[in-house]
Amino acid sequence: MSGHRAIRIDDPADPRIAGFSDIRERDLRRQHGQFIAEGTVVLRMLADADLRAASGFQMQAVLLLENRLDGLTEILANMRGDVPVYIAGKQVMNAIAGFDIHRGVLALGTRSNARSASELVTSLPESALVVAAAGISNHDNIGSIFRNAAAFGADAVLLDGECCDPLYRKAIRVSVGAALKVPYAITDTTGTLISLLHDRGFALWGLSPRGELDIRAIPASARMALLTGTEGEGLPQHVMASVRTARIAQAPGLDSLNAATATGIALYSIASAMLRI
Repeated sequence: MSGHRAIRIDDPADPRIAGFSDIRERDLRRQHGQFIAEGTVVLRMLADADLRAASGFQMQAVLLLENRLDGLTEILANMRGDVPVYIAGKQVMNAIAGFDIHRGVLALGTRSNARSASELVTSLPESALVVAAAGISNHDNIGSIFRNAAAFGADAVLLDGECCDPLYRKAIRVSVGAALKVPYAITDTTGTLISLLHDRGFALWGLSPRGELDIRAIPASARMALLTGTEGEGLPQHVMASVRTARIAQAPGLDSLNAATATGIALYSIASAMLRI
């Protein structure tokens, strides 16, 4: 494994793998910037030196089901030599995690140099596309929004303080690792997020079934931002009053689209207008 010796774990209480224990509970009380990520795709991202340098994410340890080791040799060879690789049988690995780990690939990571929203937006190029989210508390939606942002060439994602954590294990998994790839930052309130984007010259469009313009009619500009609200309620009226709004045309009989689906459709339209795709 090019410098990595697999360390076998036979005791679920072994202190060396404490960071992987009771994952569901640990998700809810993440500390010190730590997070747990699952799957081969995310492991490959965390092993990539260029991505680590750009994103500030670091890998602290890997825990694998023993029969997955041989198939991951190439990825593990790209990791830093000081990252321990632990292997365990299925029964032990499930006991460590607290539930059945189907994929058999876990990584313990940290985010060390998180930038403020102001720093992130200031660093963006003159031509930039930003995805913004307000009050989205569903981890599937957050993960899908990051996946959409990566797919359509967004430069950054901004979240208000009511959004759920994009480094929650399920959000990372649904994003297929995009939560580790697309730069993001968190603001305290939606108002702060809107003011920041307005002050930096972004044409900010809020997505709503009652939007003033069809999404296809939005004029392209050098700096554009799309704001999506929470599932069901959408953007509050006072937020919609402070931005321009756009709607997605759809057949009658359905109130609205899922927040992540709507964001993907709208991003495709905006990215096309900006010649991003």
